[in-house]
Amino acid sequence: MSKCRVAIIGAGAAGLCAARHILARPKTFASPVVYEQTEHVGGTWFYEDCVETSDSGRRFHSSMYRNLRTNLPKEVMMFPDLPFEVHLPSFLPHQDVQNYLERYCKHFEITPHIKFTTAVAEVKPITMEMGGKTTQAWEVTSCDKYGTQNTDTFDSVMICTGHYSDPHIPPIPGLEYFKGKVMHSHSYRYPEPFAGQSVIVFGAGASGIDISIELQQAKAQVTLSHAKPMLTFPLPQGILQTPPLTRVLEDGRVQFLGGFLATAEVLIFCTGYNFRFPFLNPDELQLSIRDHLVAPLYRFILPPAFPSLFFIGVCKSICPFPHFHCQIFTDSAVLWPQVQFALAVLDGEVNLPSQEEMEQEVQNFVDRKTALGVLERHLLRMESEQWSYYQSLADSGGFSPLPPVIQSLYEEVARQRKKHPQNYRNANYRLVTDTQWESFKKTH
Repeated sequence: MSKCRVAIIGAGAAGLCAARHILARPKTFASPVVYEQTEHVGGTWFYEDCVETSDSGRRFHSSMYRNLRTNLPKEVMMFPDLPFEVHLPSFLPHQDVQNYLERYCKHFEITPHIKFTTAVAEVKPITMEMGGKTTQAWEVTSCDKYGTQNTDTFDSVMICTGHYSDPHIPPIPGLEYFKGKVMHSHSYRYPEPFAGQSVIVFGAGASGIDISIELQQAKAQVTLSHAKPMLTFPLPQGILQTPPLTRVLEDGRVQFLGGFLATAEVLIFCTGYNFRFPFLNPDELQLSIRDHLVAPLYRFILPPAFPSLFFIGVCKSICPFPHFHCQIFTDSAVLWPQVQFALAVLDGEVNLPSQEEMEQEVQNFVDRKTALGVLERHLLRMESEQWSYYQSLADSGGFSPLPPVIQSLYEEVARQRKKHPQNYRNANYRLVTDTQWESFKKTH
């Protein structure tokens, strides 16, 4: 029996996790081929000052800004089979996460299987005759930095490209009249160029709040505009909260909900990202790919019509590295549900329902969320539902779920983030048992 050949698109955290666990099953899987369009691993964690496009016109830069520190502790973020270095603080500068991913890649000898500076141009389903049976396969066409195209055939494809590369700018009537600088947080790197300027930050998610605080500390006049209820936790003095901006007038002034008008020199959109898979033909795959939604995906992973194609990590508001791990199944000793589940499907350890049953399960989920008033753009936000999701993947795939301590610490940090947005990262934690964590004061 021939071994299963898997293509992995992207060498960020999800792609490295997928490759590591495929390599751990040499009796079942051939060595993976990892396509990475840049010269390095790490995906969104690789920081670079430059935000310009390459000579080929491709946008390669990540969304990382210079002073970013993680908003989750390393004890929750880590891959369970390779902890972060003990001496590091719980909340890490992005450089430490990048170093960790490079160490993970080296430790599990993934690098020889990565095709760097190679972009995937097309992923196409095909049928093949093997032993009198018709099987589903995939043609992957790629292009290297010299323009050389290559097409290879695989039994499965794992899409691990993340969702932080195509900035979403909502339609704001009259935006073309704004007389200052308009940008997205994707291109923000550091606050010094904005010192002394009036800046409107639109969006109060993690990046919107972080960037607002940075700008205020650099002596910018900051307006934080958002559609959430008024934030009640303490923000630095000098950050003005307003309702969402609704339009830009012809004279360049910005109007907010309620009619309030203001002028500004800079407008920074911290409004998230669109899903973008230019190498796929959604109609051919019976998929709908819109700005904030990919559907239908059974268990948020695979299209029911093509169950050997896997989207790893499309969900939002999650505990990311453990989330990927649970989607790619390897064995019961490790804990990453999405990777675990995907490999269990390919291994035959999970018997999938029929296409119709999978589609119905997805539709039931959408109907339930819609009835609760959840907007389409928020359907892939998991938040508190991620824990039952991981449990369901573990139950289906026959592997161990995440230990309860991960959820407990994740939720504690979320509470502290709301109470103390400026200094919650000063805390340090350690995991004591599968159910217990403790905080401690780090000595240098």
